[in-house]
Amino acid sequence: MSRTTPPMPPAPRRPLVLATDLDGTFLGGSDAQRLALYRWIEAHRERVTLVFVTGRDLPFIRTLVRDTPVPRPDYVIGDVGTTIAGGPGIEPMEELEQPIAQAWGDAGARMRALLAHEPGLRLQETPFRYRLSYYYEPAALSPATVQKVRDAGFDCLLSADLYLDVLPPGISKGPTLLRLAGHLGWPHESLLVAGDTLNDLSLFRTGLAGVAVGNSEPALLPHLAQWPRVYRSPAPGAAGIADALHHHGFVADHLNPRLPS
Repeated sequence: MSRTTPPMPPAPRRPLVLATDLDGTFLGGSDAQRLALYRWIEAHRERVTLVFVTGRDLPFIRTLVRDTPVPRPDYVIGDVGTTIAGGPGIEPMEELEQPIAQAWGDAGARMRALLAHEPGLRLQETPFRYRLSYYYEPAALSPATVQKVRDAGFDCLLSADLYLDVLPPGISKGPTLLRLAGHLGWPHESLLVAGDTLNDLSLFRTGLAGVAVGNSEPALLPHLAQWPRVYRSPAPGAAGIADALHHHGFVADHLNPRLPS
């Protein structure tokens, strides 16, 4: 009598490059939800490439992965797309950063002077290399301030009703991720992007598979209708990422992270 071999569980569709924002996204959700996702990533590092795409700077990220259970990323796109880093020390990749540095052109002092007396702005003291960042008060900020930045030849990005970033023209999270993906030969079908605020909008505009997690900034949501590959998860932060891994088919059921609700 012959024996029937039981069917194998479905294989993952393809290797995964998870390109995720930090605050509110990879660092969002409950402690249990975060830890479950982080453990799942560590258990599948042979098939998961982890990229942080964040407004945070490199010293913050190095401290984060040293002092907390957050997995060490393979690559970092930091400073809202103006930094590209990798390797064990999370060091800048100068070859890829060169076009960013050229687009910025040592404009920090000039832009600080231009915005020195604008209402509703408070400069962030972090010494960013290729950007300026401010806290802003929505009720006090003048549209003329944003226009000043654009007239000077730079991009102005508002997010979370709190942050105003002055960026080199054409530089933001999404375009920088595509540059890194092209450099490393990642097929676009392998990428999943995740975010929660307007400074993640350029990630979704890439047309890649994406997720806006359940705690996303309300101002982000109306922009997503034109990007059908962006899934609006009802789950917050890390739980939303896990939800999206299943929704987009990046993991089979038997591999899906099981996160507490």
